[in-house]
Amino acid sequence: MPKYTEQRILPYQPEQVFNLVADVGRYPDFLPWCVGARVQTRTATDLIAELTIGFGIFRESFTSYVVLDSPSTITVRYERGPFRYLHNQWIFTLHEQGCHVKFFVDFELRSRLLQVAIGTVFTEATRRMVTAFTERLKTVYGFSNEIGQKTLHNDDRKCFPSDSNFSTVGK
Repeated sequence: MPKYTEQRILPYQPEQVFNLVADVGRYPDFLPWCVGARVQTRTATDLIAELTIGFGIFRESFTSYVVLDSPSTITVRYERGPFRYLHNQWIFTLHEQGCHVKFFVDFELRSRLLQVAIGTVFTEATRRMVTAFTERLKTVYGFSNEIGQKTLHNDDRKCFPSDSNFSTVGK
């Protein structure tokens, strides 16, 4: 099943990056293929959201329960929709150059046809989505020193999921 991990050092404070990722209702404004977002409930520590993803002829909606542990972690637990399972987590830690971001996603779709279609473009699509968050940071918080932005390594299996600071949510 498709898995993707990425780490980046971004020249922003962890609180800024956390707040941007936690602002699920704004995803259609900047996130590729996100054509709808509806936050059903929200507290300081969690939210339930329905996202609609459109890609070519495909359009699917899914609901997730999101745990917000400000400013360090956002963990997504899949509730209902087209997936067999979805594991997603963001970890934000203070770094001398700003914020060290760890991103992980792993999922399997119920539809074999959709799984094959997504699988062929998954890595590139996920990279574009992570980059969209970086670009959104520039838009919301202003341009920062590019020296601080560094992609450490895409698909770095040493960090996920065995990292003790990372936990997946069960199927």
